[in-house]
Amino acid sequence: MRKLIGAINMTLDGFCDHTAITPDEEIHHHYADLLRNAGTILYGRITYQLMQYWQTVVENPTGNQTMDEFASIMDNVPKMVFSHTLKDVAWESATLANRTLEAEISELKQQAGKNIFVGSRSLIIQLMKLNLLDELQLCVHPVIAGGGLPLFENIHDSTILTLIRTQTFTGGAVILYYKPTKND
Repeated sequence: MRKLIGAINMTLDGFCDHTAITPDEEIHHHYADLLRNAGTILYGRITYQLMQYWQTVVENPTGNQTMDEFASIMDNVPKMVFSHTLKDVAWESATLANRTLEAEISELKQQAGKNIFVGSRSLIIQLMKLNLLDELQLCVHPVIAGGGLPLFENIHDSTILTLIRTQTFTGGAVILYYKPTKND
């Protein structure tokens, strides 16, 4: 059975704001490796539309090898988008989910293949509430944003997480790998 892994960047004060962090080459390498090992990545509409930036990099490479490589990998990873407003997706490797999050996850987990990653804050929150995440990877950047979208907004039930490992980057970011203990 495939694992469902939430993987997201956040600031030290708990906000998910892509404009508050500046991923360096090492971070891009890490996420390129992560995506190479992804069978599917799940996005909500907002994050999906942000990630479409990488389509433009594939079409018009930046000349930065790390970013261009990441864009190419991102372009090829199968993506499933959960949206009530999008009618279609303009990315060949993306599809719109046509069932509930729980139903789609149930089917995806039963399929053979590589792990399923979740890259949207809204989906991570929903999956935590449904107790469906097998692992949570929080990449905490050494930035205090002072405001924005809190990662764990509207979670009212206690969730105990077990730290399974850490990874520290030269620029000061740290990935905390957790397993929700309720999944046992």
